[in-house]
Amino acid sequence: MIGFYNYTVILTYLSLVSALFGTHLAFKGNFDGALICLLLSGAFDSFDGMVARTKKDRTEEERKFGIQIDSLADMFSFGIFPAIIGYTMMDSIVCGVTWLWFFIFAFYALCAISRLGYFNVVEEMRQNTTTEKRKYYQGLPVTSASLIFPAVCLLRHFLTVEMTYSIYAWVMFITAWAFIINFKVRKPGLKGILVMLVVGILICTGLIML
Repeated sequence: MIGFYNYTVILTYLSLVSALFGTHLAFKGNFDGALICLLLSGAFDSFDGMVARTKKDRTEEERKFGIQIDSLADMFSFGIFPAIIGYTMMDSIVCGVTWLWFFIFAFYALCAISRLGYFNVVEEMRQNTTTEKRKYYQGLPVTSASLIFPAVCLLRHFLTVEMTYSIYAWVMFITAWAFIINFKVRKPGLKGILVMLVVGILICTGLIML
């Protein structure tokens, strides 16, 4: 069989499957369910690197394979899936997405794939020169989408559905720029990941209560 199959890739695959199921829910009009799937994708992705590093006897091919599938899964889970949610949201209220909204969704996806491609190149070059763990990201990581967009949709507690969905689209436009602008973002450690996990649980609770 082509590929490498062991426990180190399970969370990466679960992240992708969660996004795929969320896509199904989005097209069915179950936006809260889709957003919860986005949160789950982010949770799975947060720990996949830690799990992978527990396997000390990984070959160089296995390590590079893990990096590649993680990036490919991220492209759909955090680069395409949030745009699909936004598209179906807007389509549900305007009976056909306008060219402006389509441009925003397409721009978001293009920025996400550009960032991931650049990150892959830079990270491979970095790992060829040092074994130190990365301390900073350049630009906003695409995985941040798993918290940003579900949090935006909590505005439905206070605003109309139409206003909330419009804000979602404009936040997507701003986030897309943040993917490709060169600024430093500190990479979270275990404590930071646990804090984000708690925030995700609170957002999930808020979505369920809507």
